[in-house]
Amino acid sequence: MPAGSGIVSVPITGQDLAALLPVWVLAGAGCLALVADLVGRRRGATLAGWTALAGLAATGWAVWAVRGVNRAAFSGMVVVDPFAHFFTALITAVAFVAVLFSWDYVRRTEIHRGEYYSLMLFATLGMVLMAMANDLIMIFLGLELMSIALYVLVGFRRTRFESTEAALKYFLLGAFATGFLLYGIALLYGATGTTNLERMAGYLVQSPLSGGVLLLAGAALTLVGFAFKVAAVPFHMWTPDAYEGAPTSVTAFMAAGAKAAGFAALVRVAAQVLPHVDVDLSALLSTVTVLTIVVGNVVAVLQNNLKRMLAYSSIAHAGYALVGVVTGGAAGHSAVLFYLAAYATMTLGAFGTLTLLGRGADERVDVRDLGGVGRRHPLLAALFTLFMLGLAGIPPTAGFAGKLFVFSAAVQGGHTGLVIVAVLASVVSVYYYLRPVVVMYMQEPAGSPVEVTRSDAASLALAITGLATLLLGIFPGAFAEAAARGILTLLP
Repeated sequence: MPAGSGIVSVPITGQDLAALLPVWVLAGAGCLALVADLVGRRRGATLAGWTALAGLAATGWAVWAVRGVNRAAFSGMVVVDPFAHFFTALITAVAFVAVLFSWDYVRRTEIHRGEYYSLMLFATLGMVLMAMANDLIMIFLGLELMSIALYVLVGFRRTRFESTEAALKYFLLGAFATGFLLYGIALLYGATGTTNLERMAGYLVQSPLSGGVLLLAGAALTLVGFAFKVAAVPFHMWTPDAYEGAPTSVTAFMAAGAKAAGFAALVRVAAQVLPHVDVDLSALLSTVTVLTIVVGNVVAVLQNNLKRMLAYSSIAHAGYALVGVVTGGAAGHSAVLFYLAAYATMTLGAFGTLTLLGRGADERVDVRDLGGVGRRHPLLAALFTLFMLGLAGIPPTAGFAGKLFVFSAAVQGGHTGLVIVAVLASVVSVYYYLRPVVVMYMQEPAGSPVEVTRSDAASLALAITGLATLLLGIFPGAFAEAAARGILTLLP
């Protein structure tokens, strides 16, 4: 480029293109799903669904194909490393299972459209870019690609008022949080002269201004943006309404995938940049963590709607994951990675079970609707019980192993007070997690018995999530090692 042109040239090499193979596969699958919808309304939607499944399976293969790659690409804007591999695999698996749960659900709720699957693919692409991002601008681009697709998906049942209302609330609050994030990025750029995370960390190591007001304001505003995406208190207001109003299959996808992507970006920033800020932010993060755990668990006790209950449950689980972020270091951050994988399997299974409750456009998501399900549908009830026990952190489930890793790291890091609050809150959570289980097995329905929709695709997804919930709880070693390898590449 000519000098003074004002245009920055980003060199592109064949190695960069090869390293980002999962990104190209996902983007191509999303575009193909859009084209498939042109075949016809119903045939096109079915073809788009098959395209989504094939594209996500191909993305999983692409992650495996580049598993040994560890390099920065596109002038350091993205990094393909074990951390990115971990989250790309996790997010791809979440999307694949979410598509399976959607397969028959979108037909019976009359939202069977091809763009549904393309939006899920593009949201997945945004999540993957957030996990790979090594630059605040790239994090923002990935976040917006994910968020815009999710705004549309939340309001996809546009004939229902609650779905449209949920989408509007999510969009307005999301735009508000985006403003905080962008302003924080601008201040960080003003303080350090770069938006690249590695160069920012290098600057802070050598600069006497690492505790400056401009830097601290930028860090605080950036953390506010991340706190909104992971639904941390007091930035959680959108969560219960969005989760309740969205199609249940979309809620499952959001609860597992969007939270994993938000924490991927947060952990990368926290591990690479925050240790070099000359002010201890642990007190602020600890306060947010305690509020998130307490508010999530206490308000969940008051809910009769299962989707709202699981929404507040997801807020509480964000608090448990934040315990690992506050702890920091290899042990704390790797525990966060394992916890997110465990949480994703259990939450997908729990919301996936709800997609089967009801017939036609009807959804039965009140706790009292579960009466007698244990007797009439024993296998479905057993799987839902497994997911509830896992979310409560009862062994031998993935939830128990995840909390054990996070709490052990926090105790070793000197954050015993946080662990005490988290354990006490976990005891409270047992009540609202076991309440639907008691209703399923020990009560009769208040009105007509809930009907259960048969779905081979959803049954396969439930089998996958149920097996993963048990395997991560009984044999957590291999996955914990993968999480540890992923985080070691970020630490100095």
